[in-house]
Amino acid sequence: MSQDLWLQNYDATCRLAQEIAENIQERNRQQRTGGNPAKLNMSLRASLQKLKQNITQLRETLARASSQRRIMQSEADRRQNLVDDLVTREKQLFSSFSRDPSAPEPSRSTLLTGGFGAEPAQNPWLVDESEETKGLTFREIKEQQQRIIQAQDEGLDVLAGVISRQKRMGQEIGNELDEHNEIIDDITQLVDTTDSRIRNETRRVQLVETKSASCGMMVVIVLLLIAIVVVAAWPT
Repeated sequence: MSQDLWLQNYDATCRLAQEIAENIQERNRQQRTGGNPAKLNMSLRASLQKLKQNITQLRETLARASSQRRIMQSEADRRQNLVDDLVTREKQLFSSFSRDPSAPEPSRSTLLTGGFGAEPAQNPWLVDESEETKGLTFREIKEQQQRIIQAQDEGLDVLAGVISRQKRMGQEIGNELDEHNEIIDDITQLVDTTDSRIRNETRRVQLVETKSASCGMMVVIVLLLIAIVVVAAWPT
């Protein structure tokens, strides 16, 4: 897994700040020994401007990553502390660059650690470090960040697998529902057909019953007529 681009830019900015501090030391040495530091002053001005631009870019990139939730909030806070510390260093370096050559010169360790009389630290650019990163070098911090990112990627892979399985289950349930709906439609159509047939058969039965009743009455009438004729014709 490649290193985080923000950390790469941060490391480059730290190296630029260290280079500026060393060049300020060299510029001051040349001023004390009667040299001509004009060329070095021009280079320092350009480097300080570049440092300021790099810090601004780090701040803007961090703000976008934090707003889009591409990094955890704890990591965003840690990086914001790093950027704030770089801003302080940039101001101190600019102040050292603009200081009167006759003024007492701060030591190189003072420029790098951000204060007079400050104790040099293993990682001079980190202030208010968390317990997880305290005492770690830049390389160790980058490795730790890579492990965190890798763990996040693995967690996202697991989550993607779960979502994929749920999607397949949803598709299977949907297919079963479609099949059940088709079966229900077939049953409904069959019930409608059966009901229609039952109604037709009922009408036929009623018609047959009606015809049967009419035939019975005709037979009775005929028999009565025959009986009347017989009685009338029977000699008394």
